[in-house]
Amino acid sequence: MNEKLIRTFLCIPVSSEVKSKKNMLYSTLEDSPAQINWVKNTNLHLTIKFIGHTPESSFTDIIKEIKSVTEICKPFSLKIKGTGCFPIKERPRVLWLGIKGNMSPLFLLVSQIENKLEKIGFSKEQNEFFPHITLARIKYPQKHTPNIDQFLQSSYDPIDLSLNRLQFFASELLPSGSVYTLLQSFPFGEQI
Repeated sequence: MNEKLIRTFLCIPVSSEVKSKKNMLYSTLEDSPAQINWVKNTNLHLTIKFIGHTPESSFTDIIKEIKSVTEICKPFSLKIKGTGCFPIKERPRVLWLGIKGNMSPLFLLVSQIENKLEKIGFSKEQNEFFPHITLARIKYPQKHTPNIDQFLQSSYDPIDLSLNRLQFFASELLPSGSVYTLLQSFPFGEQI
């Protein structure tokens, strides 16, 4: 019997202020004829690692390894600022909010998690980590490519991002969008 594989990822939660910014930015594209799939407000987060199709039997090991990192990680703060897209604005696939500030603690956290998970059989991410909060996805082929100039030129006051816990989620892809289930929350050690 084959073991069930579950899509999983690790992330940092974001404040409700991010949701109101998403709604404000949505208005820059609501008249676009293009099909744009906006992330549900409850699903907004800063992805630390997309683990992918994960056997349920490995959850215990993953939780143990993540805990060993988060227990010694001190809480820190960054700012959510600016907008952007992947890969290019002429044919965007992802619309996002940027992350600014002293990124060293974040890159260290990501590196430690990558190393711990590689030790138990999960491949390291091939692409360089680029912190962002995904707001929307655009799939092709479709008749229209959205003009995202107004989205990219939008400005807003920076939003505080407190990094004081990591979350381990399961993600199920449904026709109505992704449904996330929280598997474990890991508070950072030495809470202030």
